[in-house]
Amino acid sequence: AYSLISYHTAYLKAHYPVEFMCAIMSLDITNTDKLLFFKEECKHLGFEVLKPDINKSGADFTVEGRNVRYALGAIKGVGAVNMQSIVEEREKNGSYKNLSDFIHRTDSKQINRRQMEQLIKAGAFDCLDSNRGKIFANLEMIMQHIAADTAMKNSSQTSLFGDEELQTEIKLKDAPDWTELEKLRIESEAIGFYLSAHPLDSYQQGMKR
Repeated sequence: AYSLISYHTAYLKAHYPVEFMCAIMSLDITNTDKLLFFKEECKHLGFEVLKPDINKSGADFTVEGRNVRYALGAIKGVGAVNMQSIVEEREKNGSYKNLSDFIHRTDSKQINRRQMEQLIKAGAFDCLDSNRGKIFANLEMIMQHIAADTAMKNSSQTSLFGDEELQTEIKLKDAPDWTELEKLRIESEAIGFYLSAHPLDSYQQGMKR
C-alpha cells in the first residue's frame, strides 16, 4: 500500500508539480516548519510561492498561473474560516477597489484587530496601498469604521444618506512606510518565515561562490 501511494504522489509531483505542492501546502496550512520546507521545494522545482494578496489569495493555497499563491488562512493568527468569508465576498461582488472599499464591505464578525494587524504585516493589502506603515498607524480608525459600517448594515433604521455612507472614501492620516528590512522582519513574524525576499538576498551570489 505504501509503495502504491509513493508511486501516485511521485507521479503527481513529476507531472503536476504546482498543483501537487499547492495541495500539500494546504494540507499542512498550520505547520510553519513544513510550509518553509515546501516553499524551498517549490523554488527548487522552478516556480514561486507568491506573497498573500487580499484580491488574489484564497483561504487555502491556490494555483496562480505556474506559481502557488500564499493562503490568507496560513498567516499566523487569522483563521481560515474568517478568511473564507472575505474571499467569498470578493468572489461575489468583485475585487476590493481600495482600502475604503474593503472596510465598507467587511463585517466586524469576520475580522478583528489582531487579524487585521497580521494581514497588514504579511503584505496582504499591498495591492490596495503599498504603504504598510501608514495602514498600520491607522489601524484603530480602520477598526472603528468597520464596526460602524457593520452596525449600520445590521440596523433596522435607514441612514439619511442611504448607501452613500458605505461608499465614501476613508482618509488615512499620513505616516512613514517601514524600511525594506523592517518590512521583511515584520512580514516574517506574521508568516513564520521570510517569503517575499530575504535580508541576505543581496549576498546570494557571494555565498554560492
